[in-house]
Amino acid sequence: MKHRIRTRARAQLRRIPLRLRLRRTRGRLLRRLLIAALLLIASLCTAAFVAYRLTDIPEPHPETVTQSTVFVDDKGSYLGRRGPVDRQEVPLSQVPRYVQDAVIAAENRSFRTDDGVSPRAITRAVLASLTGGEHQGGSTITQQYVKNALLSPEQSLSRKAREALIAIKLDRTRSKDDILAGYLNTVYFGRGSAGIQAAARNYFGVDTRNLTVSQGAALAAIVNIPSYYEKAGSDPKVTATLKARWAWVLDAMATSGAITPKQRADATFPAFRFYPPGTTEGQRQYMIDVAAQEAADRLGITEDQLARGGYTVHTTFDLALQDATTEAVKNLKTGKDAKGTTLHTAVVAIKPGDGAVRLLYGGSDYARQPFNDAVGGAVEAGTALDPFGKVLLGAPLTDLRKTAAPTPLKLASAYATVAANGVYATPYTITKITRDGRRMYTAHPSTRHVLDERDVFTVTAQMSKTFQAAVPSTPIPSTPVPRKIPTPQISFTAGAGGGITRRTIWSTTQDPQLTLTVALFADRPGKKKNTTVPAQLPNNPPPTESAEETAAQIWQLATAGR
Repeated sequence: MKHRIRTRARAQLRRIPLRLRLRRTRGRLLRRLLIAALLLIASLCTAAFVAYRLTDIPEPHPETVTQSTVFVDDKGSYLGRRGPVDRQEVPLSQVPRYVQDAVIAAENRSFRTDDGVSPRAITRAVLASLTGGEHQGGSTITQQYVKNALLSPEQSLSRKAREALIAIKLDRTRSKDDILAGYLNTVYFGRGSAGIQAAARNYFGVDTRNLTVSQGAALAAIVNIPSYYEKAGSDPKVTATLKARWAWVLDAMATSGAITPKQRADATFPAFRFYPPGTTEGQRQYMIDVAAQEAADRLGITEDQLARGGYTVHTTFDLALQDATTEAVKNLKTGKDAKGTTLHTAVVAIKPGDGAVRLLYGGSDYARQPFNDAVGGAVEAGTALDPFGKVLLGAPLTDLRKTAAPTPLKLASAYATVAANGVYATPYTITKITRDGRRMYTAHPSTRHVLDERDVFTVTAQMSKTFQAAVPSTPIPSTPVPRKIPTPQISFTAGAGGGITRRTIWSTTQDPQLTLTVALFADRPGKKKNTTVPAQLPNNPPPTESAEETAAQIWQLATAGR
């Protein structure tokens, strides 16, 4: 019976038009759909809440917190670095506010007010992933920091979702300044520069705190496509493209009030350091080798620990003089060398009575010859030590007579002792070492008196035949008497081998403020594998003439600013 009733009801329902049936049931369907939507939203919110609570902010990747150690010359100019990553962390207080605002204008103008994420950018990324389109950018600064420093570089929806959750949590648990500092210290700027400090040095040769408005805007513009813009200043097309983006950043800063209309009007496109670096960059590695070894010894750590420690090593070197010497040696007239013979030039300059090494030229090409001729080259002494004759020497000069092949550094330090009236100063290349604004080491010259005044006078007289002419009022007696040594420039040239068989030429020039030694020598492969033996220097032009001319040119460069 019931079956018959249901059958009749269904038959009657079929006779009712579909439009009328939908109208009668529309309210019930809408209610069901609304309930389903609410349940879905509640489920998604619950899932998001649970995911948020379960999401931890990961520690930065080791490579994003590793810092390099930077070497600077006596005036603070950048020499080079050691470390796997060119990065040095700086506090936000050392980043000028206008540089911060430039990066915000270029990358995320709502940074100081947003919640750490960009819903529009996330939506674009999701759609691109679902449709197989190109990966989308446009992330906030917070998201970029999370992506660069805290997460792996994989591109997936799950990773994008985790990135957003971490960004939101980071924004709620950290200050905007902390996030911006993390971003500026890890974002890649091109030219191998990880972080704002390395970028400031590599693009403009300055520390972050010394960046101008124009330089800060340029670095902010570079972040967009760093691998392309890193040739700014050397590639005209790249430079023009960057200049347009630089102007766009400055306009945005002026609109937001980050800079004044006058600052915008006065801004000029900055000059960039040339890229890739010139040949003098590689030559500097000889100096960095010596300074790195000394710095590690002073701190009591390994050179690997030094390289990863984020130190700033202040050296005694004069970078301008070093680069000028590199150019002078390139123009050195050495003649043609015999087949298989390698010509070498080493140059050392030391401050007498102090020991500071001002100049250290160890070879023409570090890439081909990492061995430093200035500090490790066993160069035949020949007659270079003749002026010391039989004078009584104190340690450590006592060992100098016992070696037939002193290094140029040791020979220069011996003659610097004479220039300092018998005071020997241990050569050093580090003045101080700092990290995070704290001084870790300060140099104190180590000196001792090793020659008395009589012997100093004797050595000086033997060094130069023009000594008497330089001091006409004081003739050289047959038996020297103790006296105060005057201050003229004195030169002395000697070497190993004679006539056309010269194997080494030494030329030393000095006064009480500087001792400069230039050594020319040659070697060729020995009979045993990986060995060398002394070889004859080319005779045309005469090597003595070449050495003296080079020494005179470098001396003029070194003393021009006095």
